[in-house]
Amino acid sequence: MKLTMIAVGQRMPEWINSGFAHYAKRMPPEARIELIEIKSEERSGKAAEKLLEAEQARIEAALPKNATRVVLDERGVMISTKQLSGWLGDWMREGNAPSFIIGSADGLASALKHSAHQTIALSACTLPHGLVRVLLAEQLYRAWSLMNNHPYHRE
Repeated sequence: MKLTMIAVGQRMPEWINSGFAHYAKRMPPEARIELIEIKSEERSGKAAEKLLEAEQARIEAALPKNATRVVLDERGVMISTKQLSGWLGDWMREGNAPSFIIGSADGLASALKHSAHQTIALSACTLPHGLVRVLLAEQLYRAWSLMNNHPYHRE
């Protein structure tokens, strides 16, 4: 199974790229993470709604066919690592291919949010979208380790 992370924004600081890569490479071949970076829309005086619609078109084009859409949003449902581990196990058994969608600094278009199968929050705080990549990769690795009784996750 491939876990796709679609994130708006390019040219992240090296610590973000390094943090993401650290956890992505720890994932086993049967649950690898692929990061697809989407170009942010130029901000030159455009209304936020128009920016988000343009980014939505790029996200839609990058989404794998029949992907289970999981939107990350601070107003989403707060989930635990244990819940994420359960979902990961279900997705693997059912052959689903989840795509985690991370918006830009302006968020995501409402139509894209409404098309999601699930909307989750990693925190009630608003997080920098680059940091979300690292946190999500770590949580996916932790969820996998919990599912497989790996010593990384401790309760």
